[in-house]
Amino acid sequence: MSSLKVQRCFNHANREAVARCGRCGNFFCRECVTEHAGRMTCGRCLGQPVDTVRSFRFRSILAGVMQLGIGLLILWFCFFMAGRGLLLIPSSFHEGHIWRLFEERP
Repeated sequence: MSSLKVQRCFNHANREAVARCGRCGNFFCRECVTEHAGRMTCGRCLGQPVDTVRSFRFRSILAGVMQLGIGLLILWFCFFMAGRGLLLIPSSFHEGHIWRLFEERP
């Protein structure tokens, strides 16, 4: 994560950034940022309707559910392939006949 002291304003490249917008994450100078409801917000995000925030929350929850589903699918596939590999082992190995061959040697 970059430090605030080396950042420049998103709108004014020659000015130092003093805050970061809580919604979009861009850095801004004193002119471009506003405190609203205890949070620092840029003018562009302040002008956006609240529905955008709700849709962002919905999209982030949906992305998390999708990641979980894909992860579980990959995990299932790994176990499936491991099971198929175990089925390829000959039945004599499962019954212990192979181990008896090693025991019978002098």
